[in-house]
Amino acid sequence: MKNRYLVGGPITPLLISELFTLGNDDAGAGAVSVFIGRVRDDEVNGHRVTAIEYSAYSDMAGNEVDEIVKTVKAAFSDVRKVIIVHSTGVVKAGETSLFIMVTAGHRDHATRACRHTLEMVKERLPVWKKEIY
Repeated sequence: MKNRYLVGGPITPLLISELFTLGNDDAGAGAVSVFIGRVRDDEVNGHRVTAIEYSAYSDMAGNEVDEIVKTVKAAFSDVRKVIIVHSTGVVKAGETSLFIMVTAGHRDHATRACRHTLEMVKERLPVWKKEIY
């Protein structure tokens, strides 16, 4: 990992399992909400997307994720933990490029906070993508 939020290549099932275990060490968290983003094999102008190459401004990404986590925890008082990991490099269609997990005391905060986290990641995280056909 370039930092604790970026991983080179796809986010593997093994890493997802490790992140899930890491995020579930709080017996007071009654709800876990997870978003897993995968590369789609969209058709664009008659060409099929086979992969996406992601690039990121690593230092800025770390700072931005820290701010996103602070914002989510301030907006949803029941949130216990927020984990965000994004891919860099080439990720093939069907592979995972984004993992978000939010734990909270109750399901309403977990699900709403996870959605809010996703929207902030898409809007603010300095990660760029280039489609490969």
